[in-house]
Amino acid sequence: MSGAIALECPLAGLETQRLQALGKYQIAGTAPEERFDTITRLAASLFRAPIAYISLIDEHRQWLKAQIGLDLEQTPRVSSFCTHTIRSDDVLVIPDTQHDPRFSDNPLVTGAPFVRFYAGAPLITADGFRLGSLCVADTVPRRHFPARDRRALADLAAMVVQQMNLRHS
Repeated sequence: MSGAIALECPLAGLETQRLQALGKYQIAGTAPEERFDTITRLAASLFRAPIAYISLIDEHRQWLKAQIGLDLEQTPRVSSFCTHTIRSDDVLVIPDTQHDPRFSDNPLVTGAPFVRFYAGAPLITADGFRLGSLCVADTVPRRHFPARDRRALADLAAMVVQQMNLRHS
């Protein structure tokens, strides 16, 4: 399936709908915009994270709409942390990526920037589609990412979706 994420049959229809919802925003692969850069800077500052980014997940790629601490525009979907984040409405926290079998051999873990901690909140549309995520990452493990931080990250992700809606209207 040339880099696509294989889905169980019942989920395939939902993935098609999710991709259609993403397409309506006409945002994946577009140039940086200050409105998204601002939220990314705020997330990096609030969580004292050297890495923060907004990702959008299409069929084969993860597009970075805004970023701090990374020099990437996109990554293959199969190696993205955010592919796992969009599987749930909850914030995904990985205290130490080297000890998580899903990520221990990820190129961003084994090579620069050597991500050791990851937290991502899905970007959830009003109709429930998870289009991508707002993420913070660090080069050292973090034992704790308390509930208040998870809530704050989810709130910032909701602000990203609000900006996507404003951009789209």
